[in-house]
Amino acid sequence: MASNDSLARLAAVLESRKLANGGDPQASYVSRLFARGPDAFLKKIGEEATEAVMAAKDLDADPGDPARSRFVGEVADLWFHCMVALAHYGLSPADVIAELERREGLSGLEEKALRKALARESDVP
Repeated sequence: MASNDSLARLAAVLESRKLANGGDPQASYVSRLFARGPDAFLKKIGEEATEAVMAAKDLDADPGDPARSRFVGEVADLWFHCMVALAHYGLSPADVIAELERREGLSGLEEKALRKALARESDVP
């Protein structure tokens, strides 16, 4: 089972693959994504999100082990590419976990209404 430690270790590997840290786009897929810039990894996030949705739909139709494994694999791909984006923007899985912990115990509807209210306030000149 993945833990915060697993995510932290992966985040450290991603950091090491940044060009500024000696990452080699010829030898590393992640370094290649960083070299190509945000459009490359953001496109991958979109692709992986779509593939995760499709795998979930397949899982609805047939809840057997192959479909479950495919869905888990697609979500792992999505998380991985999101972690590449986090690293690019100077963020980490710990930042996402902290946000989830902040939301813990809040009603999803209340939290969404609060975000909308804050967004409206920030739009006021």
